[in-house]
Amino acid sequence: MRVLVTGASGLLGREVAGLLVRQGHAVTTFQRRPSGVEGAADVLGSVTDEDAVRAAVQGAEGIIHLAAKVSFTGRAAEFSEVNVEGTRRLLRLARAAGVREAVFVSSPSVANSGAAIAGLGAEAADPEHAHGDYSRTKAEAELLALAADTPAFRVAAVRPHIVWGPGDTQLVERVLERAGRGRLPLLDAGAALIDTTYVDNAASAIVAALHRMDHVHGRAVVVSNGEPRPIGELLAGICAAGGVPAPSWAVPGAVARGAGAVVERLWTWAGRKEEPPMTRFLAEQLSTAHWFDQRETRRLLDWTPAVSLDEGLARLAEHYGGRPPGSGPRR
Repeated sequence: MRVLVTGASGLLGREVAGLLVRQGHAVTTFQRRPSGVEGAADVLGSVTDEDAVRAAVQGAEGIIHLAAKVSFTGRAAEFSEVNVEGTRRLLRLARAAGVREAVFVSSPSVANSGAAIAGLGAEAADPEHAHGDYSRTKAEAELLALAADTPAFRVAAVRPHIVWGPGDTQLVERVLERAGRGRLPLLDAGAALIDTTYVDNAASAIVAALHRMDHVHGRAVVVSNGEPRPIGELLAGICAAGGVPAPSWAVPGAVARGAGAVVERLWTWAGRKEEPPMTRFLAEQLSTAHWFDQRETRRLLDWTPAVSLDEGLARLAEHYGGRPPGSGPRR
């Protein structure tokens, strides 16, 4: 199959594109900088550019759409232009180009209003109650994507939950950097039970959705390792792999959520580009249970995760080679 992967310069996008190449598909990647995926043809551009998107979708039979603005802060209009209008543009031009199938890579946060999640499946995306501009716009985009599903243009949504692995700058590097400086607290003593997804598992589930369109088109599925653990235990494992002390001081979750909301507004008002030390969304993620029932996902995708959390942490330790952050991974 000729497959276009958008957003392949990120951790998950690179793994998705690489897996498709290894499976023998003809892969084109589309993003603003080179993907570095061996065996894939890079097309550089943005989903905000009509002409660039039109050129990228030509000849594709399937699309996996990962390109998105992912951040805890930023101007609302920027999230909308990339996540909502970029998805709308891609779907419209893909359909016009004769693309048959598309997988929209979403997030469980599209259906999370901040309350604890314990063993639920893929609840309906809810932009009105999603917390933060990222979650809100991803929810809007997911609804657009699923509404575009037809027999001639089949669309599914896959929501991988907290993806991490070697080379991850969204979670792992932030944890190690802040823990290494003693600035990573445990919220509510790190007791919240959460699930995460090792990057190889997230990629294989997304690719499985493309192959299982008969079963998943028109619907969303949540993907995780299916191994919920206390957040404090997970953070300690990441810190051990990276060679830094685990967080040892605690802050009440309610205090962190309130402070995070204030910091988030100040960061956005000031137009600061770096990620803030805390936001309301991040505080919720660190202090609220969120794990999902994976039985329906595994049945629909005919998929199971190949890499356990413990094996993933071992691979992370191998990547860092026991060196502290800043000294670089072992070569």
